[in-house]
Amino acid sequence: MRDVAIIGIGCTTFGEKWEASFRDLFVEAGSLALADAELAGEHIDAMYVGNMSAGRFIEQEHIGALIADYAGLSTRHIPSTRVEAACASGGLAFRQAVIAVASGMEDIVVAAGVEKMTDVGTGASVDTLAGAADREWEGFMGATFPGLYAMIATDYMHRYPLTREQLAMVAVKNHRNGAKNPIAQFRSEITLETVLSSALVADPLRLFDCSPITDGAAAVILAPLERAREFTDTPVKVLATAQASDTIALHDRRDISCLDATVVAGERAFAMARLPRGKIDFMEVHDCFTIAEICAIEDLGFCKKGEAGRLTEEGVTALNGDLPVNTSGGLKACGHPVGATGIKQVCEIVQQLRGEAGARQVDGEIGLTHNVGGTGATVVVHILGVT
Repeated sequence: MRDVAIIGIGCTTFGEKWEASFRDLFVEAGSLALADAELAGEHIDAMYVGNMSAGRFIEQEHIGALIADYAGLSTRHIPSTRVEAACASGGLAFRQAVIAVASGMEDIVVAAGVEKMTDVGTGASVDTLAGAADREWEGFMGATFPGLYAMIATDYMHRYPLTREQLAMVAVKNHRNGAKNPIAQFRSEITLETVLSSALVADPLRLFDCSPITDGAAAVILAPLERAREFTDTPVKVLATAQASDTIALHDRRDISCLDATVVAGERAFAMARLPRGKIDFMEVHDCFTIAEICAIEDLGFCKKGEAGRLTEEGVTALNGDLPVNTSGGLKACGHPVGATGIKQVCEIVQQLRGEAGARQVDGEIGLTHNVGGTGATVVVHILGVT
């Protein structure tokens, strides 16, 4: 297996992008990544594109071919594959691209993600997202994603010492980071009171505990590490890629406050990278809801169960803390175009490792991404480092 490096990144701004179509979004992100790598499209050998549900959001299927066509690569007959794993679609697309390069089957590969979520009403988007859970045993019974994560939060707060204020501090921190990110959907800080007084969505989760509906796209370009400096002076090495699955229905889990797929994917990633957790300098975790960030920090092994709330309150996960979490603003403030989120996480880590993160820049040489599909039925973890 060959070592793999990231040689280019590109990301659109995130938000309600009424002026841009689905096709506009992925073309923009791909063009930015090619420009960053100083590559022409003719050098691309393959593409893997994360997309959860274009069929319902924009009534378009056959996404791999569509993207190859509008990216100008169809006349070269470049293989383009759509990858779907709910909200982990982007992270899994990146993993498939890494495997393709590492195996030697391909040399220069694009991993991308895109979602256009605002072309349908809120009710339709909520129903589409519910398809990432068990439609028969959860969706048809009225369970929404805020409701399912509210169950996790309720169970967690019953068993562990997490206060409502500590949960709100996750959102406050991520909005503070997002305010420093030029691509973020929400670029303004909020207060604890803003979160605690916002509308109740599913007890105990309030509006500002929830990630938004978002349009956006992101792309990265991968190459064998041995060739990476042909394209960039600052290649970023993929130290590990890992994936794990769990039951799709929350009620079948061993413990709903612990995402076992996160635990397993994290263990596999650290084993592959041959690194202890103490070597991670910063990370992007899947904070679709504030409770999800709390669980991720613990399930990835950075502290014991029940301690992440206190660490958040003490500032350990802030930009100037010992373990910055979601420097981009996370899904909560940067936005959550579900198919693109896992790729955006990679772009953020690469920017940090290159020293290109501007006002949100932190120190470090190794970063981690954590991307979750549904309530944890699919989890993908990557570890990236400077070469």
